[in-house]
Amino acid sequence: MRASIRKSFSGAYENTSTRIFLLLFGVLFFIPAVLFHLARRGGNEYNRRLREMKASIDVDALRAEVTGNIQKKLSYFKRSEAGLDGEVTRVLQARLDEEAKLKLARAFPLLKPFSFTQSVLELLDTTAGMLLYCTLGLPAVLFAALMTNAFVRYTFGRLLLVVFVVFGVTFLVFTILHFSPMDPAYNILGQLATAEQVEQFHKAYGLDQPYIVQLVESFKGIVTLNPGKSFLGSEDVITMIVNRLPITMELTFASLLLAVAIAVPTGMLSALKPYSILDYVVMLLALIGLSMPSFWMGLILIYNCSIKLGWFPVSFIQGDWRSYVMPVIVLGTGMMASVARTTRSSMLEVLGQDYIVTAKAKGLSRRKVIMRHALGNAMIPIVTIIGIQFGSMMSGATVVEKVFNINGLGNLLVDRQFVPDIPVVLAGVVYVAIAVSLVNLLVDLLYAFLDPRIKAKIKGY
Repeated sequence: MRASIRKSFSGAYENTSTRIFLLLFGVLFFIPAVLFHLARRGGNEYNRRLREMKASIDVDALRAEVTGNIQKKLSYFKRSEAGLDGEVTRVLQARLDEEAKLKLARAFPLLKPFSFTQSVLELLDTTAGMLLYCTLGLPAVLFAALMTNAFVRYTFGRLLLVVFVVFGVTFLVFTILHFSPMDPAYNILGQLATAEQVEQFHKAYGLDQPYIVQLVESFKGIVTLNPGKSFLGSEDVITMIVNRLPITMELTFASLLLAVAIAVPTGMLSALKPYSILDYVVMLLALIGLSMPSFWMGLILIYNCSIKLGWFPVSFIQGDWRSYVMPVIVLGTGMMASVARTTRSSMLEVLGQDYIVTAKAKGLSRRKVIMRHALGNAMIPIVTIIGIQFGSMMSGATVVEKVFNINGLGNLLVDRQFVPDIPVVLAGVVYVAIAVSLVNLLVDLLYAFLDPRIKAKIKGY
């Protein structure tokens, strides 16, 4: 038990991303631990030996050398010797420390500098210290034990990056909207609004506050899931997003599934028969899919499949599955083309590797070679492009929602950015950024399951 607690503390403290949280959760324990470290620092063997090595150095000779070097440098650059003594003292102290550590490393190569980690480990070796850690620092004990799992630690580090992304996006979007030349008061009240009406509007929504105050309130609203009220109609922003975001996510994930289901097998077939008619046809279709603007493709589908043939509704009807068909096709076409091209190139590269030749030489069937050996190793670039394209699909959903009159989050953001309705636009963009970041986190975790080399790196092998 004692050994596992010591090991979990060492692992969590050595990792930069978890050290701050470990100290925060165990602050009641680490205050006496710091005092113990300061008391032990002067009497430990490393510092004692270091002082001995420093005392054995000829300080006068070193001072003369340092003084000569500094004078030569000042003479070369034609500078005055004002402040020479202070510079000599500073450089001399640094040289003394450097020379003493070098001599100590040569004389005692196994002796390491005394660190705070060592102090805590020595404290944990005592019954009183262990009892203190498990009582006052119980949250830190639980956190350190949780962080011993390599994948949990890896996921925690990626989640911290998501937090930084959220704060960064919030800062950038709010700053751009705040310094926009458009005044939401005039856009909502009209150009004939009086100065008193504009002032009353600004005061009602906090727009009369300084930039820093509004920025802090925006951060607070995003974190507490309470971004405030919309400038138009004073509707609750979080309610608007909760009602509209699921539609956008359904559209995006349906397009993602369609693209992957078609593009991956198509790219594999193209790679298995390179430079054949099938290969040329697939790559031509992929090129057309990449080149075709989504809004133009949407209008073509509406004209042919809705107006002329009557297969699907012209406008989006929530709850009617037919309303999703054309938007999903339009949104998934671009991603389908990218994934198909990536699958083909990745499979071609893997199929030319030596281990594939070895697998064939062992007599494995073509199906086993492709599915068991080739596809698994080719999936890393494919998963990467899927994660990247997800963000593009979320932004592309804005155009698709506008074309098909879908009452989703993208359509809302397009309409409100011209006001500008700061709470709605800010919250919408930030929550979309969170969704994209979480998908990229999932992609990072999939790497570990697809590639043993990445799994070994995460575990620290």
